Amino acid sequence: MRDMRTGKQSGTETDGRGRTREIVRRILRGMVAVALLVGCAWFWWLFLQIRRTSYQDQSAHADAIAVFGAAEYNGRASPVLTARLEHALDLYRRGLAPLLISLGGGVDPLYSEGAVGRDFFLIHGVPDRSIIAETSSSDTEESVNRLAAIARENHLRTILVVSDGTHLFRIQQLCQAQGLHVLLSPRETGKSVSGLEMAERYAHEMAGYTLWRLHLH
Repeated sequence: MRDMRTGKQSGTETDGRGRTREIVRRILRGMVAVALLVGCAWFWWLFLQIRRTSYQDQSAHADAIAVFGAAEYNGRASPVLTARLEHALDLYRRGLAPLLISLGGGVDPLYSEGAVGRDFFLIHGVPDRSIIAETSSSDTEESVNRLAAIARENHLRTILVVSDGTHLFRIQQLCQAQGLHVLLSPRETGKSVSGLEMAERYAHEMAGYTLWRLHLH
């Protein structure tokens, strides 16, 4: 209340407002601390899931082998894409599936990751009737959506998925959301990967999966 003679607020009222502001600050600090703890717990759990899945090789008989795309350069497969395609070709030659599916579009209007994959398989003796090339998807989620459509059109029940190990957890979750039954088979890395590169891969996958779960991607 105000002093009738000076028109100034009393000390009691000032102290009360000060205590209220302090309580609000403590509540906000507590909320921030809880949010940080939840975020750390989430990303630690996600890191463990990605790491565990990256070491799983579930190679077994399936209706098809699907290769997720990676970069191509003017119609030539990047080293990462080449390693994925070579691994899928090896699985095909082992007789694990009668059909190869290469996935991925691209920014180049003349070439796509899926078409590059198809050409790779043709060059290595796979008959055209045993290859399906998906050439329109622009990211992993779109590739899974197209894979689901291909599976429905061709009555595929089990699909053996090939990609980098760190990529497989997100692929698995996206496929499950589409009702696809998939087996996982990581490609060989072929060379030692630096700690920085591996950290970037994990960060990319954790961000991508989190945004998908939040319906922000």
